[in-house]
Amino acid sequence: MSDEGKLKAIRARIDAIDAQLQQLITERAECAQQVAHNKVISDSAEYYRPEREAEVLRTVKGRNHGPLSDDAVVQVFREIMSACLALQQPMQVAYLGPEGTYTHAATLKHFGHAAQTRPLPTIDQVFREVESGNTHYGVVPVENSTEGVVNHTLDMFLSSPLLICSEIELRIHHHLLATSAQRGTLTRIYAHQQTLAQCRGWLDSHLPGIERIAVSSNGEAARLAAQQPGSAAIAGDMAAEIYGLQRIASNIEDEPDNTTRFLVIGRKMAAASGQDKTSLLLAAPNRPGALFALLQPFSRQGITLTRIESRPSRRAVWEYVFFVDVEGHVQEPAVAGALRELEQQASMVKVLGSYPRAVV
Repeated sequence: MSDEGKLKAIRARIDAIDAQLQQLITERAECAQQVAHNKVISDSAEYYRPEREAEVLRTVKGRNHGPLSDDAVVQVFREIMSACLALQQPMQVAYLGPEGTYTHAATLKHFGHAAQTRPLPTIDQVFREVESGNTHYGVVPVENSTEGVVNHTLDMFLSSPLLICSEIELRIHHHLLATSAQRGTLTRIYAHQQTLAQCRGWLDSHLPGIERIAVSSNGEAARLAAQQPGSAAIAGDMAAEIYGLQRIASNIEDEPDNTTRFLVIGRKMAAASGQDKTSLLLAAPNRPGALFALLQPFSRQGITLTRIESRPSRRAVWEYVFFVDVEGHVQEPAVAGALRELEQQASMVKVLGSYPRAVV
């Protein structure tokens, strides 16, 4: 067979596979509709099940043997699941905007493009939008592997009744963007304050004399760069596409493994998935050994702590609360046992949520 004949045969095989895929996707969508019909149609009906989605995506990742990467295969299934979920109930999700931010990218990574997303200008407003029931869920940043925690997000949990339903981890690649590819014409660079910090080494080395201006988000930075000649922004691919900017330099973050963690906030706790985290807000009387006493129950129960942060309590000067992440779900005996111990000695124990670990 000639090369042209071989190519024609391969294309015919691809067409046949595409037809099979489409038929199977249709069958999956029909099954999703049957699931919806079997659920009680009310405000309490649970359409989005984070533990179920995490289980499905872990299975997808586990059976992948290439040549596509795990990320690519997981994202394909995420979009299929998103479209099928929209047949049951359109998912409304608020996020820290504007469009083109990394929080926007994290929202689409987790909920897919079939979700109805709503950008909001502040973390407070994302919380309020979910608390009021105007959206089903919200997405907010909580920590970066290079620059640490987002204190504003942690502080919101001090008074909010919302729970953490899921977490998202997004590898962050910062690009220098402008309307023109001529680096020598730049007079200023816009970016979020944390982004400027994450790219400080590259900027010092390559653009030491250019003014750096901190703005509310990288999406806002891209919007300003698109409007002002001589300006550049540090942002991601989504911002470049939305605001029509060109890449001047790629991957300028100082740490190659730069990752940001986001939280999905909602009004109900996720069920156990088998690979979970629990986030807690703890406080103890201001006395020697108080923090040690708070951590002892986890040690006795053999529970691994993955993060601990302190924040002012806002109740008295020099009083602090502790945000703690542990492995496991509150339904698991070890976690439940540690909580029972804590409630007897801590001045406050607030479960912020048990949720599936991020599928990355």
